[in-house]
Amino acid sequence: MSTPTHATSTSSDAHVERARVARRLRPLYAGVLLGGLALWVPVEKLFMAELGFDAASVGLTAGVYAAVVPVVELPSGVLADRWSRKGVLLLAYAAALAAVLVCGLAQDVATYLVGAAMLGVYLALQSGTLDAMVYDVLAEELDTTESFEATLGRVRAVESAALAGSAIGGGLLSMATSPRATYLATIPLLATSMVCIGRFREPRLHRAGERAPLRDQVQATYRTVLERGPLRAIVALMVLTSLLLQWTLEFGPLWMVALAAPALLYGVQWAGLTGALGVGGLLASRLHLDCRATLATLGAAVVGAALAVAVSHHLAVVVAAQVVGAVVIVVLSVHLTGLLHASVPSTIRAGVASGVSTLTWLAFLPFAVVFGIVAERIGVHGAGWMVVALAAATALGVLRLAAPETCAAACAPEPEAVGHERGPAPAALDHRPGALAA
Repeated sequence: MSTPTHATSTSSDAHVERARVARRLRPLYAGVLLGGLALWVPVEKLFMAELGFDAASVGLTAGVYAAVVPVVELPSGVLADRWSRKGVLLLAYAAALAAVLVCGLAQDVATYLVGAAMLGVYLALQSGTLDAMVYDVLAEELDTTESFEATLGRVRAVESAALAGSAIGGGLLSMATSPRATYLATIPLLATSMVCIGRFREPRLHRAGERAPLRDQVQATYRTVLERGPLRAIVALMVLTSLLLQWTLEFGPLWMVALAAPALLYGVQWAGLTGALGVGGLLASRLHLDCRATLATLGAAVVGAALAVAVSHHLAVVVAAQVVGAVVIVVLSVHLTGLLHASVPSTIRAGVASGVSTLTWLAFLPFAVVFGIVAERIGVHGAGWMVVALAAATALGVLRLAAPETCAAACAPEPEAVGHERGPAPAALDHRPGALAA
């Protein structure tokens, strides 16, 4: 007769714990939502045209912030691990506020490029920091990180909602006032976002134990990202999925141009892609992503979506394939992010995540240049086969990661240097936490 009572008590305790975590993360969710309401994004190209931008200078703008990110990203991750992740995230939103202010007040191309460089600083500072904070909250509050994928999925859903709100709100505000007003209206949202993040209680796991010398920590971060071992497959797949998602967001609209889509469909396509980010995040928490059959199905879906984009000349098919591809990519990226964070100690978690993002940017720059050249010479459908190859490599990597022998090596639970954390910790990384603690 005691079993039902015990089960009820356990269920009640779990509910209380989830509620406690939700309360602690609430300021973070609010900060992400408000900080993601970039009202200027949907009308950015229109505003740039008003300032005198041509195609070459638009490309230069993208190159400016893309060049800044790899330079700042890894040092910012190390700073987050050694100092304060909340502090680095606040600096990120301060950089975003400065970028929007400079761009919104710009009267010429040169000034706008300065704002674009500040935007690169924002992208670098926030990359990896937020995910590491969420992971450590779960480890600190629950003594387990089994719900990380579900929690990160909710964060992605909040980010998606902010982007979708920006697309609608920014367009309406621009119609009622001017494109410049969308920049200035974003500033108080960013300021309020910083207030919300300031109320967040930061986890302390990354400060537990004796702090390693800076040189040792930087070396450990680089080794973890670049050395051979069980983590390399996860890092490679994270780079591939990030490349696919960046390509979809950056170059997906080229198909709309090539197929002479009406203006209304541009909004539909963008709304579909931004919505896909949230759907993928929520879906990741509901799938058995440790199952080989599930991962094989997701890999096949990525390849199928890329093939449809490359060969189809029907707008509805192309848009649907881009949206489905984005959903699947986000699902895989959430799963891979969980594996990455579970494979490294908290003392270098943000730095490693930033290092992976740096690799993505370094890979995306040449890929984007080559894709643009190929698309110019043989058309977007011909260039789409580059993406099919990228998707095929991702699917093969996912299958390899899902192989029984690989899963046994990568997903076996092992304690980290910080005893609160649970999760897959590759044996090849065992020496690193010890080295940092020495």
